Amino acid sequence: MFSQKIFETDFATALQEELARQGMSVRDLAVLAGIPVATLYKLTSGRADPRLSTVRRIVNVLEPREKSFIAVIAARFLLDDLDNRDLQIGEKSFRIRGYSADSLDECIIAAVQADREGALGVVCAPILAPIVEKLVDCPVGIIKPQQQTLIEAIETIAKRV
Repeated sequence: MFSQKIFETDFATALQEELARQGMSVRDLAVLAGIPVATLYKLTSGRADPRLSTVRRIVNVLEPREKSFIAVIAARFLLDDLDNRDLQIGEKSFRIRGYSADSLDECIIAAVQADREGALGVVCAPILAPIVEKLVDCPVGIIKPQQQTLIEAIETIAKRV
């Protein structure tokens, strides 16, 4: 396992061995991890030490934790009961992985991150969906609020004015 091997030997050797074991080129890893090819060549040659964020990206590609998950991008309070839960849909079981976001920028970053981490699909707000569809290679679903939820929000505002 690559993540254990990097503590037993130097990073460059562990990375070279794991790429060879998986039949993956440095360029393949660069594309999948979103890391510049030049950076990876420096790491595999031992001319540079990786940053923690770079190690995480590499490990996420070389050792994906979840093979089938659906990403949900929403405010944290909406994800509390849903995040890291398995959902049975037909005969298949899907892991739901929440990506908390409180701004448009955070939503876009979360969508790209979910796609890079192997999401089978992304669920997000209607205003975000057209942008996300242009950024990811997986299907995008839209969260549609129920009419009662909208009425409750209107009542909340009405009580304040």
